[in-house]
Amino acid sequence: MKAATKMSTRTVDNPKIVSREKWLVARKKLLAREKQLTRERDAVAAERRQLPWVKVEKNYVFDSPSGKKTLADLFNGKSQLIIYHLMFGPDWQEACPSCSFNMDNTGPTVIHLAQRDVSFAAVSRAPISKIEPFKKRMGWNFNWVSSNGSDFNYDFHVSFTPEQLAQGKVEYNFELAPFPGAEAPGISVFYKDEDGTIFHTYSAYARGTESTMNAYNYLDYVPKGRDEDALAFTMSWLRHHDRYDTGRLADANLPYWPADAARQDHATAPAANRNRSAEATQ
Repeated sequence: MKAATKMSTRTVDNPKIVSREKWLVARKKLLAREKQLTRERDAVAAERRQLPWVKVEKNYVFDSPSGKKTLADLFNGKSQLIIYHLMFGPDWQEACPSCSFNMDNTGPTVIHLAQRDVSFAAVSRAPISKIEPFKKRMGWNFNWVSSNGSDFNYDFHVSFTPEQLAQGKVEYNFELAPFPGAEAPGISVFYKDEDGTIFHTYSAYARGTESTMNAYNYLDYVPKGRDEDALAFTMSWLRHHDRYDTGRLADANLPYWPADAARQDHATAPAANRNRSAEATQ
């Protein structure tokens, strides 16, 4: 029996052409829902700020271009710190394309965050000797340090040992679930009081990090939307911003993608394949 064809929700597939007056009626109806969503988002943000805190007991140390840095050092004189857990494994040749997409959106905002008493840093398990050339290649200037040799990634559930993966399920996004690789994306937030005590206040994983990807917010405005429904997995169209012309990815095994996607021929990447990272599977 042939499976039923899913009806597209894209207006470009079945456009309905109306008068300006009828369009305005439909637009105002949607506006009411948009305003409701805005108010609900404000309420959720307020509830997020009321979450209890957990004191950070470990003295985490990271590698940076200028030497060892503690977690306290990453606050850089601010009382609040946002860390993006950027997927870049120790053996990888380059960072995850999806995380890189996020950093393309995030980088220009760092100077503005600083005006609101917020410091930002990316953390990966790749050694600083790999992070620095990739950072230069991408043209980024935010703080990015290595947690290689530290428990930091494991304690915040964005890296998994072979033993954990062998069990079939890992602790990610606040539940035990299968995960396609050893590295995962996430955001963690910390506060440092006047005595220097550090507290963990919030973490988000999987699609919980999506609101920081402003390009997605723009795509949600247009008739085709994100246009990902027919892809092998939602973010498989993404490449590093200097690789859209070829589609090439440096890691032959594509450790940042689900295993089935890793079988795609990304080295030559004809145009059809270029429109075909691990966070998108969540």
